[in-house]
Amino acid sequence: MKLRITTAVASAGALTLALAACGGGSTPAPSASAATGGTTSSSAANAAYDPAKAGGDVTLLAKTAGGTLDPKINYTLQYWQLYQAAYDGLTAFKKVDGQESFTVVPDLAESLPTATNDGKTYVFNLRKGIKFSDGTDVTVDDVVASFQRIFKVSSPTAGSFYNGIVGADKCLATPATCTLDGGVVADATANTVTINLTSPDPEFFYKLSVPHAAINPKTAPVKDAGTTPIPTTGPYMFKSYDPNTALVMVRNPNFKAWNEDAQPSGYPDTITEKFGLTVEAEVTAVENNQADWIFDSPPADRLAEIGTKYAAQVHVNPLTAVWYVPMNVNLAPFNNEKARQAVNWAVDKNAVVKILGGDKLAAPVCTILPPGFPGFKDDCQYTNPAGATWQGPDLAKAKALVTESGTAGQAVTIITTDDEVNKAVGEYLQSTLNSIGYKATLKPISGNIQFTYIQNTNNKVQISLSQWYQDYPAASDFINVLLGCASFTPGSDSSINIAGFCDKTGVQPMIDDALKTEQTDMNAANEKWAATDKAAMTQAPWVPLVTPKLIDFLSTNVSNYKFSKQFYMLVDQLQVKK
Repeated sequence: MKLRITTAVASAGALTLALAACGGGSTPAPSASAATGGTTSSSAANAAYDPAKAGGDVTLLAKTAGGTLDPKINYTLQYWQLYQAAYDGLTAFKKVDGQESFTVVPDLAESLPTATNDGKTYVFNLRKGIKFSDGTDVTVDDVVASFQRIFKVSSPTAGSFYNGIVGADKCLATPATCTLDGGVVADATANTVTINLTSPDPEFFYKLSVPHAAINPKTAPVKDAGTTPIPTTGPYMFKSYDPNTALVMVRNPNFKAWNEDAQPSGYPDTITEKFGLTVEAEVTAVENNQADWIFDSPPADRLAEIGTKYAAQVHVNPLTAVWYVPMNVNLAPFNNEKARQAVNWAVDKNAVVKILGGDKLAAPVCTILPPGFPGFKDDCQYTNPAGATWQGPDLAKAKALVTESGTAGQAVTIITTDDEVNKAVGEYLQSTLNSIGYKATLKPISGNIQFTYIQNTNNKVQISLSQWYQDYPAASDFINVLLGCASFTPGSDSSINIAGFCDKTGVQPMIDDALKTEQTDMNAANEKWAATDKAAMTQAPWVPLVTPKLIDFLSTNVSNYKFSKQFYMLVDQLQVKK
């Protein structure tokens, strides 16, 4: 999602035994259908909200904090899971279990407008009576300021999600003076906001439904708010945030449910996410009911124990996601295509699967798009023996390419997060790079900073380990966001195109063509996305590694587990036993 997750599923161990006992949902892969939704009707699941079951405190655990608390900037699953209970956009993803959670419904807007002006104009009627958590009214001026703020704070998706708004080109060129003149227009008398696009965008409702498009007060700072909470509109607000200790959410005293599909009432009185324990200690805390859930997935040596003794507390869900190794195409040795191809030939994806818990929790992938995703077509260019799916590495070919590239013997530093699983994958990559002729070292750093660190070109990161979890179910969310020219911003912590890949004459025109085709024919567009995926992988800016599954381990203090395919576990829907 969108989203990256800072730690992984568990390492190899007594996995078969553990998973045999694990419970959990499994839902179909997302379809390529456009976002749809009703006006104000509530689903049966959300209509069943029971005030009598509200109350209590939920404690979440994470090894490290997730970086800035600013919803316009933060791009981690860790905090997007919390934002969905705090911030609102004009539209929202439906807060329910399963496939229906990809459905877009009205949120701060009264309804989903029909596009006019050949699909380029949307007029949103803002709901009346909604207040921010600080007591101020939500107005159309706040909406305009929020869209301007996307550019003023250089949100990671400013150049990929919102660059189609009229006036965005000027905002991208000079963010500080962004006005989106003619692009986002308020009418206070009619209580409407009109958004004009330069061309039709069938993904637009999706883009309005992620936290980067959340409506903030017009008084919100025009820089990264960091650890200072920004007032919210949802059922919860952020009371305090110290990245060294904890993040605390409490009920928003000004919240009244207006559309349970978009923003249901929450159950706990407080939601606290504590930082600093080891993952081993986190598991023990949940087992002892001293905490209710861990963000970090359980380590290998606890899987059998969790999967047998605590089986009823475990949920396993498939994810539309990919673990990958971005290589900086602008720095030696990976500014050489043959060097990048060599790494693709050398990496044994099955070895990574074992590190991540075996084939019940991860599967090899060769493409940018994950299996089951719109536009996915199995195509494995770097496998021995040859075939459409992953078979095995070819170290001889990898060594030959390193020699041909003239990069043999060069020093390479791999940046990973410092948790056990990411470090283990990093150690494997280090060994592999050394085996084909490089002098590789591993540099694990805190998960609180690693994601932004590897994005900033000033840090001169050659190669790193990262993960990508869909923002919404469209191929562009992987290929355009992660490898499009607009997502590469040198010197920025928000340059999500970590490889710095920008092929202006080859891949980028294919991206642009696929985006244009989406306006009239999504099936044809997905065929083009598959071709674009293959063209990008020929140049090898990444090594795609695996697609994962997610383990949620909960205490017996909580119930009412709901798993949204969009935002994962809905933390605000947990009910505390009394």
